Amino acid sequence: MAVRQSRARSGRRTAHVAAAAIATAALLAAGPGVAAGEPAAPEPGPGAQSAPAFGAYLDYGPRGVARMAELSHWLGGAELRVGHTYLPGDRWSNIEGAPGFLDVWADWRTRKADRMLVLNVPMMERNEEHVGDGEVRALLRQGAAGRFDHHFRALAERLVALKVPDTVLVLGWEMNGITYTHRCGPDPEAWKAYWNRIVTTMRAVPGQKFRFDFAPSRGRDAVPWTQCYPGDSTVDIIGMDSYDQPRGMPFDEQVKEPYGLQAHVDFAKAHGKPVSYPEWGLFRNGDNATYMRRMLAWMDEHRPVYNTVTDYCPHGVWQCDDNPRSTAVYRSVLYGRTDTPEEPGTPTPTPTPTPTPTAPPVPPAPSTTPEPPADCSPLELGDWVEHWLGGKLCLRLDWYARNE
Repeated sequence: MAVRQSRARSGRRTAHVAAAAIATAALLAAGPGVAAGEPAAPEPGPGAQSAPAFGAYLDYGPRGVARMAELSHWLGGAELRVGHTYLPGDRWSNIEGAPGFLDVWADWRTRKADRMLVLNVPMMERNEEHVGDGEVRALLRQGAAGRFDHHFRALAERLVALKVPDTVLVLGWEMNGITYTHRCGPDPEAWKAYWNRIVTTMRAVPGQKFRFDFAPSRGRDAVPWTQCYPGDSTVDIIGMDSYDQPRGMPFDEQVKEPYGLQAHVDFAKAHGKPVSYPEWGLFRNGDNATYMRRMLAWMDEHRPVYNTVTDYCPHGVWQCDDNPRSTAVYRSVLYGRTDTPEEPGTPTPTPTPTPTPTAPPVPPAPSTTPEPPADCSPLELGDWVEHWLGGKLCLRLDWYARNE
């Protein structure tokens, strides 16, 4: 489960969206600029002319739209086809898509026909307020009985009215964990019935073309996510939120663990569904360039419908200065990429040979081992003691000396 402190805080500031939209329009009109001190641009890497649709979560509101142009510029004009935001889960009026909140995202989406809007939709209000299992169980059963249908009908009608009827809806994300009120664990059967009720309600709205993305977090978490799968008829995409965690877990284990990356791909294939990665990024293992390289290669191999990196600290690579080595990898791999899907039957042109560009160097990982001061002999006290002391103790060899 990733930390979402900036999104959780910002989710309650929707009253300011209308004013911020004016600033966003000005930023978009002005176009992206070059930041002072921006590192030299790498040459586009191999395969730069074609990539699965990608984007980033940059902010929940209008600033997120404006920053997409800036991120594209930083990536050498790479095409960010995916805009990703979250409906605040504090109250039902916001889950319905409060006026002014989705407008700027809808405007961005409709400017180009091949763009994709991805919207995370909470299944319950008070979604991050640590509601107990007993109450969650009761709420899920009420939802399955139809008590909350009108809220989701209102959201569907709102999206159709904004001319974004093909929005990808990440409904009840990370339901296999313990964070959200819309979690599955207290009553998986009620949760599945509630999901099916929501999808049926929203698909009944005239003009809709929604795709529903079932997106657990990687691994088992509180409950196996397969126990929450509501059925092929109401799921269009099988996603997965996959951060670099827990501490010390290498990427190969993230692939092979129960309910991990490979299990996700296999499950989707067995059900005839494409995959997605709505949330991914760095986390418990810090600035991990190996994870960044391997995760990007994994997505190139498995061709998800879309992926969006969570781009704020500690997960991100553009808006976070804490991960310079991973940032260099991300930029070198995606620099200059565009999403240009081929039409069926179109012959593949023979490319003109070009020299293989050299990726920008990845800075070495800084040493975390403190150097002992001069004239000091380290004492071996054992790993456990040194862990709690925060390092080794040392004994000065000149302790008997006296300064004149």
